[in-house]
Amino acid sequence: MAETTIPTPLLSLRGIGKSYGPVVAVREVDLDIFPGEVVALCGDNGAGKSSLIKVISGAEEATAGTISLRGKPVTFTSPHDALENGVATIYQDLALAPRLSIAQNVFMGSELTKPFLLPFLRILDKKRMIADSQRYLSQLSAAVTDMTRPVERLSGGQRQAVAISRALRWNAEIIIMDEPTAALGVKESALVLDLIRKLKADGRTVILISHNMRDVVALADRIVIMGAGRKYVDRPLGHLSADDIAHMIMAGNAKAA
Repeated sequence: MAETTIPTPLLSLRGIGKSYGPVVAVREVDLDIFPGEVVALCGDNGAGKSSLIKVISGAEEATAGTISLRGKPVTFTSPHDALENGVATIYQDLALAPRLSIAQNVFMGSELTKPFLLPFLRILDKKRMIADSQRYLSQLSAAVTDMTRPVERLSGGQRQAVAISRALRWNAEIIIMDEPTAALGVKESALVLDLIRKLKADGRTVILISHNMRDVVALADRIVIMGAGRKYVDRPLGHLSADDIAHMIMAGNAKAA
Protein backbone atom coordinates (compact mmCIF):
# COMPACT_ATOMS: atom_id res chain seq x y z
CA MET A 1 0.00 0.00 0.00
CA ALA A 2 1.45 3.37 -1.03
CA GLU A 3 2.31 5.80 1.71
CA THR A 4 0.42 9.08 1.82
CA THR A 5 2.74 12.06 1.54
CA ILE A 6 1.86 14.78 4.05
CA PRO A 7 2.60 18.24 2.62
CA THR A 8 4.92 20.52 4.56
CA PRO A 9 3.17 23.57 6.03
CA LEU A 10 4.17 26.91 4.57
CA LEU A 11 3.28 28.59 7.87
CA SER A 12 3.04 26.81 11.20
CA LEU A 13 1.81 28.21 14.53
CA ARG A 14 2.34 26.34 17.78
CA GLY A 15 0.81 27.34 21.12
CA ILE A 16 0.25 30.95 20.06
CA GLY A 17 -1.10 33.16 22.81
CA LYS A 18 -1.72 36.88 22.96
CA SER A 19 -2.58 38.85 26.09
CA TYR A 20 -3.28 42.53 26.65
CA GLY A 21 -2.54 42.89 30.34
CA PRO A 22 -5.05 40.65 32.16
CA VAL A 23 -7.14 40.14 29.00
CA VAL A 24 -6.29 36.98 27.07
CA ALA A 25 -7.26 37.41 23.40
CA VAL A 26 -5.67 34.25 21.93
CA ARG A 27 -5.17 30.98 23.78
CA GLU A 28 -2.79 28.18 22.73
CA VAL A 29 -3.60 28.18 19.01
CA ASP A 30 -1.98 25.57 16.78
CA LEU A 31 -2.49 26.17 13.07
CA ASP A 32 -0.84 24.95 9.86
CA ILE A 33 -1.25 26.81 6.58
CA PHE A 34 -0.30 24.92 3.42
CA PRO A 35 0.89 26.23 0.04
CA GLY A 36 -1.79 27.22 -2.44
CA GLU A 37 -4.83 26.90 -0.20
CA VAL A 38 -7.51 29.36 0.82
CA VAL A 39 -8.14 29.15 4.56
CA ALA A 40 -11.17 30.95 5.96
CA LEU A 41 -10.75 32.24 9.52
CA CYS A 42 -14.18 32.73 11.05
CA GLY A 43 -15.83 33.55 14.37
CA ASP A 44 -17.89 36.25 16.02
CA ASN A 45 -16.49 39.59 17.14
CA GLY A 46 -14.14 39.05 20.06
CA ALA A 47 -13.29 35.51 18.96
CA GLY A 48 -9.57 36.33 18.69
CA LYS A 49 -9.27 36.41 14.89
CA SER A 50 -7.90 39.94 14.66
CA SER A 51 -5.38 39.40 17.44
CA LEU A 52 -4.15 36.19 15.82
CA ILE A 53 -3.77 37.92 12.46
CA LYS A 54 -1.87 40.80 14.06
CA VAL A 55 0.62 38.26 15.41
CA ILE A 56 1.00 36.51 12.03
CA SER A 57 1.38 39.83 10.19
CA GLY A 58 4.02 41.21 12.56
CA ALA A 59 1.78 44.01 13.83
CA GLU A 60 2.02 42.63 17.37
CA GLU A 61 4.25 40.15 19.16
CA ALA A 62 2.85 36.93 20.60
CA THR A 63 3.04 36.51 24.35
CA ALA A 64 3.38 32.72 23.96
CA GLY A 65 4.15 30.16 21.29
CA THR A 66 6.26 29.96 18.13
CA ILE A 67 5.89 30.62 14.40
CA SER A 68 7.68 28.77 11.62
CA LEU A 69 7.79 29.85 7.98
CA ARG A 70 8.94 27.35 5.34
CA GLY A 71 10.05 25.08 8.18
CA LYS A 72 12.25 27.66 9.92
CA PRO A 73 11.45 29.57 13.14
CA VAL A 74 10.66 33.24 12.56
CA THR A 75 9.83 36.31 14.62
CA PHE A 76 8.31 39.21 12.75
CA THR A 77 9.16 42.55 14.35
CA SER A 78 6.85 44.61 12.13
CA PRO A 79 4.42 44.27 9.20
CA HIS A 80 7.25 45.36 6.89
CA ASP A 81 9.41 42.55 8.27
CA ALA A 82 6.62 40.06 7.54
CA LEU A 83 6.17 41.54 4.06
CA GLU A 84 9.87 41.11 3.29
CA ASN A 85 9.45 37.45 4.28
CA GLY A 86 6.51 36.97 1.92
CA VAL A 87 3.55 37.54 4.26
CA ALA A 88 1.28 40.43 3.21
CA THR A 89 -1.81 41.66 5.02
CA ILE A 90 -4.58 43.61 3.29
CA TYR A 91 -6.88 45.18 5.86
CA GLN A 92 -10.42 46.33 5.24
CA ASP A 93 -9.32 49.97 4.86
CA LEU A 94 -6.68 48.81 2.30
CA ALA A 95 -4.12 51.42 3.54
CA LEU A 96 -4.00 53.08 0.13
CA ALA A 97 -3.19 56.74 -0.54
CA PRO A 98 -6.30 57.92 -2.43
CA ARG A 99 -4.73 60.95 -4.13
CA LEU A 100 -1.69 59.06 -5.40
CA SER A 101 -1.70 57.12 -8.65
CA ILE A 102 -2.10 53.38 -8.99
CA ALA A 103 1.62 52.95 -9.74
CA GLN A 104 2.61 55.10 -6.77
CA ASN A 105 0.42 52.98 -4.48
CA VAL A 106 1.74 49.68 -5.81
CA PHE A 107 5.34 50.78 -5.18
CA MET A 108 4.73 52.80 -2.01
CA GLY A 109 7.73 52.31 0.28
CA SER A 110 9.66 50.38 -2.36
CA GLU A 111 9.96 52.84 -5.22
CA LEU A 112 12.19 52.00 -8.19
CA THR A 113 14.96 54.42 -9.11
CA LYS A 114 17.46 54.89 -11.93
CA PRO A 115 20.74 56.82 -12.34
CA PHE A 116 20.46 60.48 -13.33
CA LEU A 117 23.40 62.37 -14.87
CA LEU A 118 25.90 61.09 -12.28
CA PRO A 119 26.17 57.51 -10.92
CA PHE A 120 25.44 58.59 -7.35
CA LEU A 121 22.33 60.60 -8.33
CA ARG A 122 19.10 58.68 -8.73
CA ILE A 123 15.56 59.61 -9.67
CA LEU A 124 12.29 57.71 -9.67
CA ASP A 125 11.95 55.25 -12.54
CA LYS A 126 8.31 56.16 -13.24
CA LYS A 127 8.21 54.40 -16.60
CA ARG A 128 9.25 51.06 -15.11
CA MET A 129 6.91 51.40 -12.12
CA ILE A 130 3.99 52.07 -14.49
CA ALA A 131 4.91 49.06 -16.66
CA ASP A 132 5.35 46.74 -13.66
CA SER A 133 2.10 47.93 -12.07
CA GLN A 134 0.28 47.17 -15.30
CA ARG A 135 1.81 43.69 -15.29
CA TYR A 136 0.68 42.96 -11.73
CA LEU A 137 -2.85 44.15 -12.45
CA SER A 138 -2.90 42.11 -15.67
CA GLN A 139 -2.08 39.00 -13.64
CA LEU A 140 -5.33 39.65 -11.77
CA SER A 141 -7.24 40.40 -15.00
CA ALA A 142 -8.20 43.76 -13.51
CA ALA A 143 -9.87 46.03 -16.07
CA VAL A 144 -7.65 49.03 -15.36
CA THR A 145 -5.20 50.35 -17.95
CA ASP A 146 -4.19 53.84 -16.80
CA MET A 147 -1.60 53.43 -14.05
CA THR A 148 -1.47 57.20 -13.53
CA ARG A 149 -5.11 57.34 -12.43
CA PRO A 150 -5.57 58.41 -8.79
CA VAL A 151 -6.81 55.59 -6.58
CA GLU A 152 -9.68 57.78 -5.33
CA ARG A 153 -11.22 57.46 -8.81
CA LEU A 154 -11.35 53.64 -8.65
CA SER A 155 -14.21 51.40 -7.57
CA GLY A 156 -13.98 49.32 -4.41
CA GLY A 157 -13.09 46.16 -6.30
CA GLN A 158 -10.43 47.96 -8.32
CA ARG A 159 -8.89 49.32 -5.12
CA GLN A 160 -8.68 45.76 -3.81
CA ALA A 161 -6.82 44.85 -7.01
CA VAL A 162 -4.33 47.66 -6.38
CA ALA A 163 -3.78 46.49 -2.79
CA ILE A 164 -3.24 42.92 -3.99
CA SER A 165 -0.85 44.14 -6.70
CA ARG A 166 1.25 45.76 -3.98
CA ALA A 167 1.47 42.36 -2.28
CA LEU A 168 2.49 40.78 -5.61
CA ARG A 169 5.17 43.44 -6.02
CA TRP A 170 6.70 42.08 -2.79
CA ASN A 171 6.29 38.52 -4.15
CA ALA A 172 4.11 37.59 -1.19
CA GLU A 173 3.42 33.87 -0.84
CA ILE A 174 0.82 34.34 1.90
CA ILE A 175 -1.81 37.05 1.53
CA ILE A 176 -4.05 37.74 4.50
CA MET A 177 -7.31 39.46 3.52
CA ASP A 178 -9.45 41.03 6.23
CA GLU A 179 -13.14 41.31 5.26
CA PRO A 180 -12.33 42.02 1.59
CA THR A 181 -15.97 42.33 0.45
CA ALA A 182 -17.28 44.36 3.39
CA ALA A 183 -19.27 47.42 2.25
CA LEU A 184 -19.09 46.35 -1.42
CA GLY A 185 -22.06 45.79 -3.70
CA VAL A 186 -22.84 42.50 -5.42
CA LYS A 187 -20.90 43.30 -8.61
CA GLU A 188 -17.83 44.59 -6.75
CA SER A 189 -17.89 41.62 -4.36
CA ALA A 190 -17.91 39.23 -7.31
CA LEU A 191 -14.84 41.02 -8.70
CA VAL A 192 -12.98 40.58 -5.41
CA LEU A 193 -13.89 36.89 -5.23
CA ASP A 194 -12.44 36.47 -8.72
CA LEU A 195 -9.25 38.23 -7.60
CA ILE A 196 -8.85 35.72 -4.76
CA ARG A 197 -9.46 32.81 -7.13
CA LYS A 198 -6.71 34.14 -9.40
CA LEU A 199 -4.32 34.32 -6.43
CA LYS A 200 -5.04 30.67 -5.66
CA ALA A 201 -4.62 29.70 -9.33
CA ASP A 202 -1.23 31.44 -9.25
CA GLY A 203 -0.19 29.24 -6.32
CA ARG A 204 -0.55 31.91 -3.63
CA THR A 205 -1.87 31.08 -0.18
CA VAL A 206 -4.77 33.17 1.10
CA ILE A 207 -5.98 33.52 4.68
CA LEU A 208 -9.49 34.97 4.45
CA ILE A 209 -11.09 36.64 7.47
CA SER A 210 -14.78 37.03 6.77
CA HIS A 211 -18.20 37.27 8.36
CA ASN A 212 -19.75 36.55 4.96
CA MET A 213 -20.38 32.82 4.96
CA ARG A 214 -21.34 32.83 1.28
CA ASP A 215 -17.88 34.16 0.44
CA VAL A 216 -16.36 31.45 2.61
CA VAL A 217 -18.31 28.69 0.86
CA ALA A 218 -17.43 30.14 -2.55
CA LEU A 219 -13.68 30.35 -1.90
CA ALA A 220 -12.32 28.32 0.99
CA ASP A 221 -10.58 24.95 0.92
CA ARG A 222 -10.53 24.81 4.70
CA ILE A 223 -12.34 26.56 7.52
CA VAL A 224 -10.93 27.52 10.91
CA ILE A 225 -13.37 28.79 13.54
CA MET A 226 -12.33 30.60 16.71
CA GLY A 227 -14.23 31.51 19.84
CA ALA A 228 -13.09 33.07 23.12
CA GLY A 229 -9.54 33.11 21.76
CA ARG A 230 -9.39 29.39 21.03
CA LYS A 231 -9.47 27.44 17.80
CA TYR A 232 -12.22 24.87 18.02
CA VAL A 233 -12.87 23.93 14.37
CA ASP A 234 -10.22 23.20 11.74
CA ARG A 235 -11.48 21.09 8.84
CA PRO A 236 -11.83 20.95 5.07
CA LEU A 237 -14.84 22.89 3.84
CA GLY A 238 -16.22 19.83 2.09
CA HIS A 239 -19.96 20.16 1.55
CA LEU A 240 -20.60 22.65 4.33
CA SER A 241 -23.17 25.32 3.51
CA ALA A 242 -23.25 28.91 4.74
CA ASP A 243 -25.92 27.91 7.26
CA ASP A 244 -23.81 24.97 8.47
CA ILE A 245 -20.90 27.27 9.19
CA ALA A 246 -23.12 29.82 10.97
CA HIS A 247 -24.48 27.04 13.21
CA MET A 248 -20.95 25.84 13.96
CA ILE A 249 -19.98 29.35 15.02
CA MET A 250 -23.02 29.66 17.29
CA ALA A 251 -22.40 26.21 18.77
CA GLY A 252 -18.81 27.16 19.52
CA ASN A 253 -19.92 30.39 21.16
CA ALA A 254 -22.29 28.47 23.43
CA LYS A 255 -19.51 26.03 24.32
CA ALA A 256 -17.05 28.86 25.01
CA ALA A 257 -19.59 30.57 27.26
